[in-house]
Amino acid sequence: MDILGELYSVVLDRKANPVEGSYTNYLLSKGTEKIAKKVGEEAVETAIAAAKADKQEIIGEIADVIYHILVLMADQDITPEDVEKELKSRRG
Repeated sequence: MDILGELYSVVLDRKANPVEGSYTNYLLSKGTEKIAKKVGEEAVETAIAAAKADKQEIIGEIADVIYHILVLMADQDITPEDVEKELKSRRG
């Protein structure tokens, strides 16, 4: 899924080169606690959408969770490769 790598690159670029009015920069400026809260909120919204069995809503909420996780990863200097390595270690 190249889009995840592309989006992560955009998040990293925003971290290095803030853009006025950027939601990503807003989150990064508020810090880890705010970003983590957003990850949690979006995860709950995903679960609620799933319980309602609304496929389009579920897709939208999953996209929101993924975006916020990528922001959290950038905030914590975690790369997609770090996560990939962990996932591969769990195969078995």
